[in-house]
Amino acid sequence: MTEGLIALAAMLLVAFGRVPIALAMGIVGVVGYAYMRDWNWTIAFAMVQGKLYETGRNYTLSVVPLFILMGNFVTRAGMSQELFRAAYAFIGPLRGGLAMATIWACAGFGGICGSSIATAATMAKVAYPSMKRFGYSDRLAVGAIASGGTLGIMIPPSTIMVIYGVFTETNIGKLFAAGILPGILGATLLCLGVQYVIWRDPKAGPPGERSSWRERWASLRDIWPVAFLFLFVMGGIYGGVFTATEGAGMGAFGAMAFALWRRALNWKTLYAALLESARTTAMLFLILTGALVFAEFINITAMPNDLRDFVSRFELHPIYVVAAICVIYVILGTAMEELSMILLTLPVFFPVVVHLGYDPVWFGILIVCVVEIGLISPPVGMNLFVLKTLLPQVSTGTVFRGVMPFMLADCVRLALLVAFPIIALWLPGMMR
Repeated sequence: MTEGLIALAAMLLVAFGRVPIALAMGIVGVVGYAYMRDWNWTIAFAMVQGKLYETGRNYTLSVVPLFILMGNFVTRAGMSQELFRAAYAFIGPLRGGLAMATIWACAGFGGICGSSIATAATMAKVAYPSMKRFGYSDRLAVGAIASGGTLGIMIPPSTIMVIYGVFTETNIGKLFAAGILPGILGATLLCLGVQYVIWRDPKAGPPGERSSWRERWASLRDIWPVAFLFLFVMGGIYGGVFTATEGAGMGAFGAMAFALWRRALNWKTLYAALLESARTTAMLFLILTGALVFAEFINITAMPNDLRDFVSRFELHPIYVVAAICVIYVILGTAMEELSMILLTLPVFFPVVVHLGYDPVWFGILIVCVVEIGLISPPVGMNLFVLKTLLPQVSTGTVFRGVMPFMLADCVRLALLVAFPIIALWLPGMMR
């Protein structure tokens, strides 16, 4: 176990020295692997070569660029505006209605995007001007957008779920199904967070304009492409018609068809979508490869077995162990990038969770939930930086204070998922 702890400390020191996290994990993994093999560098580099080859030829990982491409097509097709208008038509007249409409629009957009950052960035452009026009406070506006954006990685499709599934050999289709109810629960609790802010400061979220029922039904007709694309992809995966990889391909093609139908796609925007998808995919694959190299080193140390023995020796209740793991993730999320945090810790924590008899699908949903908290956790939550970049007139302190009630709402959801695993496991249990 000593070698594993030293490697973790060394990796963090290298990362804090401004070395990219992917390279930090890879460097420490190679050096540690060579050390465990009596400083045989030939074996260590052969291991790296094998991991690079396996990652590049992994058919399941083709889901990642396809879902990223699907999200880029959807963003350029302008579907986020229709979702926001539909949500606003029904709940906009309520106090805080625009903020709640933003959250539900984020949930709908996340069902066809799969990226938290893209969801938050898109809704910042769509929803923030409307909220400011009706006199919403900056704290409530940015808090709703930042927290609502995190739903993009819980409601499937989700790149985080795909990488977790590949890393732990967990069924990706079941992970997608498991994220639906926790995603709806998360959106509901975030809306309660909006109401809490309104209760504390009624002027923070004044009511919007009331829409007629005719306008409401008309707004629903505008979002049929979003509903169709989500039901087509997830219904096909859930019903066993095609695999998650095939569903990603169908979803990307469907999103491109909708973008063409709306005349939102030309050669220039197509090139931009492909280039952005390639850059994002390259970044994710580099982090994944570095994490796999580091995990290979951790696996040949005694650290996973020692942790299992530690838990067994003290006869700790399994739920206490899971709660402690969740607390560690939340703390790490305030100082580390989310994907790197997951891939760094999974080789240590996942064997312990499986040893305790917990379902890997359920643990995957917990991981996504703590990542959502990390995305809006000061000081390094990615969604916070996205909003600060897009809304330079809003101070950093306002952004940090605005997300606090919504972080609490996400922590409540995390506690509910730990206490009632059926929330995440009911739908996967019904899959064929």
